[in-house]
Amino acid sequence: MSTATMTQTVTTDTAEAITAPVLPADDRAGDGYDWMDTLEGTAWSVLPNWASEGWDAGSWPYIIFAVARTRDKDGELFGYGTNVEGDTSAHWFRSQDACFEAITAEVFFHWTSGQSDGPEILPATAAELPDRDRKPYPGRTD
Repeated sequence: MSTATMTQTVTTDTAEAITAPVLPADDRAGDGYDWMDTLEGTAWSVLPNWASEGWDAGSWPYIIFAVARTRDKDGELFGYGTNVEGDTSAHWFRSQDACFEAITAEVFFHWTSGQSDGPEILPATAAELPDRDRKPYPGRTD
């Protein structure tokens, strides 16, 4: 991977300074579907579904989740990013579990606000979701 596709950032869970793949920015020339095309050839891939039943992780083309996994000299790094109506942000974690918790919290927000389709009955907080709904959809192939 070229250094032009890397960025300096800090992990959310351990506050380590790291170098990680940059999440492509939205060029504002198209819509979210066009942005998803910019992920091809990068470390990032679209995350369409979340939890045990594969509920929506976002609401395309307005809310799009992406995930990445890489390695540095200290071990594995797990990232997730979002494109929400053209505003992009990326978050990196040393722990996969911490990354899953962060994705769960953000997906839960979109479910409870009615922006994404999720479980019919939701608890008061993301932390109260059953374990099976706090990790990737098992039907995911990558």
